[in-house]
Amino acid sequence: MSIQVKICGVNTPEAMRWAAEAGADFVGFVFFPASPRAVTPAEAGMISASLTGGPRRVGLFVDPDDALLEAAIGPLDVIQLHGEESPERVAEIRARFGLEVMKAIGIATEADLAAIAEYAPVADRLLLDAKPPPDAVLPGGNAAPFEWRLARLARIERPWLLAGGLTPGNVAAAIAASGAPGVDVSSGVERARGVKDVGLIRAFIEAARGWEKLPPSI
Repeated sequence: MSIQVKICGVNTPEAMRWAAEAGADFVGFVFFPASPRAVTPAEAGMISASLTGGPRRVGLFVDPDDALLEAAIGPLDVIQLHGEESPERVAEIRARFGLEVMKAIGIATEADLAAIAEYAPVADRLLLDAKPPPDAVLPGGNAAPFEWRLARLARIERPWLLAGGLTPGNVAAAIAASGAPGVDVSSGVERARGVKDVGLIRAFIEAARGWEKLPPSI
């Protein structure tokens, strides 16, 4: 299968171009001020406009109100909800804004897989991410994986991506263990916190797309 790849936390035109040239399917703009990768709606619009065509634009939001969504959706193709949004709120956002909605689900144990059945009917796409530790400031992007084989225990009837602690060195093993049809990376392709690296982006996408040929690193 052809693995889909999302490069999240894109915050410069250069990172946008690097992701596009490397063959990413999605790029993510983070609209969460606590993140070192955060951008404003105006900044996201400028970055998106710097490249014609290219990857689909995804906006990452954490429990957003409608005002923020209205301000930010201009360049977006997909709304990613990464907070505590209820299934009802996900359905409301999807209906109101008319964009594809991706819902992130935090996974730490097998019990967390139950949320997949709750959100699959109201989301177009799911993202299985490592559940953040109790003291974490960020709901994602904490460079921590979950036990990837857990994903194989779930029946996931929507397109989905795997996230959490992925790097060029472990993404092949993650895909093999989880059966994920797509992967999402942020800190794993950065040379410093919030600063993307062109070489790591290329290496990550190459490893993800060639996962069947690469020996697992873990």
